[in-house]
Amino acid sequence: MEIVKNAVVGLTYELKVSKEEDEIESVPFSVEVRDNEDPFYFIFGFSGLPEKFEELLAGKSQGESFSFTISAQDAYGEPDDEMIMALPKAQFSAEAGFEPEMLEEGNFLPLVDENGYPMQAKVLKDLGEEILLDFNHPLVGFDLHFDGEVFEVREATPEELDHGHVHGDHGHQH
Repeated sequence: MEIVKNAVVGLTYELKVSKEEDEIESVPFSVEVRDNEDPFYFIFGFSGLPEKFEELLAGKSQGESFSFTISAQDAYGEPDDEMIMALPKAQFSAEAGFEPEMLEEGNFLPLVDENGYPMQAKVLKDLGEEILLDFNHPLVGFDLHFDGEVFEVREATPEELDHGHVHGDHGHQH
């Protein structure tokens, strides 16, 4: 079966990122490896990943290799200064499930938006009464380099399509 809309896709890959600064491209460095022990599964067309990622995988079949680069513009874009905010440190109390060490610079805070969807913010600086957080995607501004293989392709079940995610061994457990 080929990768088409509504197919369940399992991938193994290595993701490397690089950044261009002052016309010089950095050497790509590895940020994620998904192997046969832990393949990445998603429903094609509903991955939540950059559109270009799915475009470049369309039509591939199980066992087929892939290698492509997605520019920062086609991936997560460039950093948005409006996504950097100072919030009252009191919002991140122990009662709310936060430990003091979680608020250290460089850490990513697991948060939930007003609709209940998980998100994260990077702690940039402790400002005393406030904490400066970056809500940009962690890979914003980076070119993404994927090298991998299509591990599995199958039809999504009606229940998976209804729920919008993969079930079973490599997916969501209800």
